[in-house]
Amino acid sequence: MITKTTTLKSNIMLLFAAVIWGSSFVAQRIGMEYIKPFTFNTLRFAIGSLSLLPIIFITKSKRTKIANGRKINTFKASFFMGLALFLAASLQQIGIVNTSAGKAGFITGLYVIIVPILGIFFKHKTGIGIWIGAVFAVIGMFFLSATNSFAISQGDLLVLIGAFFWAVHVLLVNHFIEFHDGLILACLQFMFCAVFSLIFALVTETLQIDKIILASKPIIYSGVMSVGVAFTLQVLAQKNAHPVHSVIILSLESVFAVLSGLIILHEVLNIRGIIGCVLMISGMLFSQLWLIKHTRSSMI
Repeated sequence: MITKTTTLKSNIMLLFAAVIWGSSFVAQRIGMEYIKPFTFNTLRFAIGSLSLLPIIFITKSKRTKIANGRKINTFKASFFMGLALFLAASLQQIGIVNTSAGKAGFITGLYVIIVPILGIFFKHKTGIGIWIGAVFAVIGMFFLSATNSFAISQGDLLVLIGAFFWAVHVLLVNHFIEFHDGLILACLQFMFCAVFSLIFALVTETLQIDKIILASKPIIYSGVMSVGVAFTLQVLAQKNAHPVHSVIILSLESVFAVLSGLIILHEVLNIRGIIGCVLMISGMLFSQLWLIKHTRSSMI
């Protein structure tokens, strides 16, 4: 049974994931100065998968076993999640080379809207309050990230397709987590994503050890924190969180990316950016309050 306490814990976990992903934007940008997208993703997702092995081993006796009757085994579920993750991360990483970071941030944020649209096919009920919150979040992301010119380039299109797969990944996590061990699911999906990335890296890129060493710090941070910690928090939290509600909280990644840029890279946040942050936070709060009110009303 999902209680208010479990829902709150899930929301906090999702918020932490958004903070980590936002801060890892700096690490990813630095890493891309030395190595190519597929190589970077191969290493960070491999590290993310390996970082979970000790936790899986230590907590083995404490974790509850999933009930029988699952429709698909964990290995297959992880394969589909890993494939969606690979497509989303790769398209975003490649697309950002041919577009601005602001455009990429806004276009990726469109998965906030894509999730409830796709969720209809999963028979998820989505109230008007969550839709309004999602719209606030998208408008806020526009103010926060978009440049004055918003023409669709090849890079923009790749990032937009990537946003579709981010939405698919969120829904797959929400669908499979009910029937599988969250840590095992997360570990295996990272492994599959790393394998897919390695295949493309070997075919399209040149692996240079000296460059990898130069990028080791951002790779390790992205692997352990962005992949191992943040994606695992997402997988575990979505077990007790509404999929659309989850994605609105996770969309705050852009806000924390801006804050990280301010603190670490000394970037300047203009008035439009501040308005964007306020709108995104407002969207998240509105959706939470609506969800709480709707839940209470259905219990009366």
